[in-house]
Formats: sequence, C-alpha cells, structure tokens
Amino acid sequence: MYPNFQDQEYLLTDKITYQLSEPKRGDIIVFKAPGNEKYDYIKRITGLPGDSIKVENCHILVNGQILEEEYLPENLCTSAGHFWQSGQSITLDENQYFVSGDNRPYSSDSRDWGTVPEKNIVGKVWLRYWPVDRVGIIRRVDY
Repeated sequence: MYPNFQDQEYLLTDKITYQLSEPKRGDIIVFKAPGNEKYDYIKRITGLPGDSIKVENCHILVNGQILEEEYLPENLCTSAGHFWQSGQSITLDENQYFVSGDNRPYSSDSRDWGTVPEKNIVGKVWLRYWPVDRVGIIRRVDY
C-alpha cells in the first residue's frame, strides 16, 4: 500500500465494525489472500456490491464515473490486470468487493485476481501504532 503504508509498520484492525455495518468504499481492509488464505493482504475498497467497475485510460471507473483518488500521485496510471482487462466493465455480485493497492504499478489486487468475497474480510484498518513518528488514526477516504 506504499506510499500511504510502508513495510514494517504496525497497524490495528477493527474486527467488529463489519459485524454491525457494511464495508464502505474508501475503507482500508485486511482480508484473507486469494489463493492462500493463510496470509492476509491489506488493500483499499474501491468497488462495492452492485457497482459496475471498469479500468480504462489510467483510471478506475465506478458506475461510469472516474474514481477520484487524491491519495495517489497525480501522474500515476492505473492499468488493467490479468483478471480485469482494459475497457472491460464488470458488475460486482452481492457480497463481492473490488480492492486496489495504492502502489498500483506493483500491487497485486482485484485487477489481477478478481473480487474479494465479504466472508474473507478480516477487518478494517483503523490505527497505525508503529513507527512512533507515524502514529495515528487511519481515516477512510470519501469518494
């Protein structure tokens, strides 16, 4: 999730919120890795159940609108992946989430291996507690 998260940072994950409410676009989540559920991944939710998602012209489009991602460098190009081809529009099924890493050129995310089922979501990242100079609450991005 570079540049917003670095290796060796310690984060707290809230495992209760999603028992009371649904995940929201912009939440940073921890989930069981696709293909090997022994590992956890951290990504940002960019697509919700029922959304139409397309990766085209260096952007993610949600329901036909460019997803404004102010947390990414301005000149960053989001390319399609092995699963989601450029210009291909797919509507997410019930309980399916499209997740994206912030380090798009090097991130393995829904563009490569598809959606994340709700049952695989471990929780919502809410606090960075190490290193000390980066301690703070992780705020959800509003799109």
